[in-house]
Amino acid sequence: MACYIGAPIFSGANMDLFEQTAQSHLNTPLAERMRPQTLADIVGQHHLLGSGKLLRQLIETDQLTSIIFWGPPGTGKTTLGRVIANCTKSRFVFFSAVLGSIKDVREIVAEAKQQRNYHSRKTLLFVDEIHRFNKAQQDAFLPSVEQGDLTLIGATTENPSFEVNSALLSRSRVFVLEPLAPEDLKILLQRAVTSQQGLNRPELRVDEAAFDFFAEQAGGDARIALGALEVAAATAPNNTISLEIALEALQKKALLYDKGGEEHYNVISAFIKSMRGSDPDGAIYWLARMLDAGEDPLFIVRRMVIFASEDIGNADPRALQIVLSVQQAVHFVGLPEARINLAQGVTYLATAPKSNASYAAINEAQAEVKASGALPVPKHIRNAPTKLMKQLDYGKGYKYAHNYRDGFADQTHLPDAIDKKNFYRPTDRGYEKTINERLAFLRSGNHSTEKKSK
Repeated sequence: MACYIGAPIFSGANMDLFEQTAQSHLNTPLAERMRPQTLADIVGQHHLLGSGKLLRQLIETDQLTSIIFWGPPGTGKTTLGRVIANCTKSRFVFFSAVLGSIKDVREIVAEAKQQRNYHSRKTLLFVDEIHRFNKAQQDAFLPSVEQGDLTLIGATTENPSFEVNSALLSRSRVFVLEPLAPEDLKILLQRAVTSQQGLNRPELRVDEAAFDFFAEQAGGDARIALGALEVAAATAPNNTISLEIALEALQKKALLYDKGGEEHYNVISAFIKSMRGSDPDGAIYWLARMLDAGEDPLFIVRRMVIFASEDIGNADPRALQIVLSVQQAVHFVGLPEARINLAQGVTYLATAPKSNASYAAINEAQAEVKASGALPVPKHIRNAPTKLMKQLDYGKGYKYAHNYRDGFADQTHLPDAIDKKNFYRPTDRGYEKTINERLAFLRSGNHSTEKKSK
């Protein structure tokens, strides 16, 4: 489908974003020149734009409600904005949260209200990188969205759950764009070589291995793939892009890992869950991803210290000791060599027997404290340093465990109201199996109740 109904409107500093297409061919990056103008030109995102899919139907029928496009860089969020601009009969306004201001927003909102009241014309407002506005600034859109003066289309690389005003989010449908598959990127690259808006060089020969390399190493980002192709084409001897030329053109790209953003939490989550799942290969891979992206090694080791108690606990009490040793080694040695210490700790944690019994115990105990409040300490285990306290029976009847044959005195240490509670329930894994057996023996009443002979 090709739609060229009307030209989009730009606000203030945002105008230059789409004006690139009017610049000279040579001054415009290949990725910008290759940006699709119609749905038919778009490659990938089949789960959203395939035949019969909701987003495609909304665009084709010009029935868009407020929506958020969420996805990594180079996956087509702004491209979809351009396609919508070409297909809608509504007044389309493009706005960048990077370049624009609240003053610009207020002007757009006022004009949208006027268009609706006096011209019965709906306004579609595309806000690129909407997460760059804080939630208070995003509030400026809310009245107009609620009143129907404008339909908001936001684009963001960050998780909308954290970065988009909850009131706006509740009035919008979120569409998640995925990184482009290598086969989709390969189509774009092949198209760029010969198309008039692209390189327009049908004589340029690109080895299949070079196409594959660009497509596989771009991380699903069309801009990276097309940018590398453009560099390679400019430096290719004899009009031929070999794998060697492709390697040189792409160089080492920065891995998708924003230490302040959502992917940061995705990777650390994968790291923790790999160790919890006793998968040393997965854990080492995610460790390598974090190190390669420049993550602070102390952040990594802090999560490992927590993991040692939360997910291993007394199934292997050495785990915490080993990770604390890793922490000391990281301080003492530093990167890059400390990666070896981290690897040792990670593989130990991943392969250790697992138990969250200690973690579950403190959670249950804290829940009990919140539920039952400050229950009185049983008198027999209270301290009695003064004569008055002894007269009040503080410490009366206390059994000193070391005076008994098994080093265990049968008495309660919990408040009377919850004296039958068991918070710590060790597993049958690792050293906790031994702990479990001992607790079972002590709780069975089969132990010696006799005092040691003096």
